[in-house]
Formats: sequence, C-alpha cells, structure tokens
Amino acid sequence: MSDATLQGRRIMVGVTGGIAAYKTAMLVSRLAQSGAEITVAMTESATRFVSPLTFQALSARPVYTSAWDHVESHDPQHVSLASSADAAIVAPCTMDCMARLVAGLTDDVVTLILSAIDRSRSPVLLAPAMNAVMWAQPSTQRNARQLVEDGYTLVGPGEGWQACRTVGVGRMSEPADIFAALVRALAVRSARG
Repeated sequence: MSDATLQGRRIMVGVTGGIAAYKTAMLVSRLAQSGAEITVAMTESATRFVSPLTFQALSARPVYTSAWDHVESHDPQHVSLASSADAAIVAPCTMDCMARLVAGLTDDVVTLILSAIDRSRSPVLLAPAMNAVMWAQPSTQRNARQLVEDGYTLVGPGEGWQACRTVGVGRMSEPADIFAALVRALAVRSARG
C-alpha cells in the first residue's frame, strides 16, 4: 500500500498532552497531502501545547476537544466517529493515556472515541512519548504489554533528545515513521479482507 492508497481513508488522530504534540501537526499535514480525511480529537491538556486551530487548518475539518460539544451532529459523535474510522493514531500517547486505555477510562474525548473503535476492523496505533524514566516504570511497561495484547499497535518510542534535557528511550517516533506504520497497518487489514 502506498501513500496514494490513503486517498479517501478516514483517519482519527488523537492528541494527548505532551510536548511532542507539535510533531503531530506534521503527521496530520502528511496525511492530508495523501488524500486522507482526518478527524482530530484533543485532550484538554493537548490544547495547551498546540492550538486546535492548527489541526483544523491542517485537516480542513472541525477538531473535537470535548465529549460534550456536538461539533458535526446531534448523534453520539464518539460512536459515529469510531465506526467510520478506517484507522486511528494517538500521537503523542502519554503515560497517562496508556494507563487510561488499559483501565478502560473514557472521560476525555480521545479515550472515549477509542473505546468505541472495533480494533479487529480498524487498526489503532499508539505513539508513546514521555521521559525515559517514565517509560522505564514497571507500570508503563505492564501497560505497554497489555495494550499490545488488547490489539493496539505501539509505534516506538524512539531514543534521543527529550524536552527534559536528557537523552533516552521515550521520545515520540518521527511523523514519517508513524505514517509508514499506518500504511503498513492498513495494508495488513486490506490483505485480511
């Protein structure tokens, strides 16, 4: 599957509260250039790092920042967004988001939408991003294993310079790597029929 086969695919991009959110803008831009229809959902803390207006401009669609605001319809939007998504990406996926997904907590718009996605039909990619010490925590490692067992695909994290002025594992994968992982995940789903 090439970039061109993303044409018309519906991709939900969840953004959680980490400094790496600025890199997600590049990912959304690349998806848009490939012809995908992108819907962005942001946690409240994510909006402190990057403005929803940035993602609205890049995706040319409304951005979801609350489960309570009906942006496009009066239906339960999290269900309609989840059922129409060909795939979902959470970038950055913070330590908190990983823990919330494992526990089944859904009181932000990102985890609420993800809770309604059928992962047997639509791949969900998580791009972890956090400090190296946070990534190494036993709870985070348990959560990472559980998320994979639950059908999520982890992309990264990578190793490198972190906002905390250290070098280590926990850095969010680069947008090009996340994009490539999405293309591969959709190809695998298409091959399965």
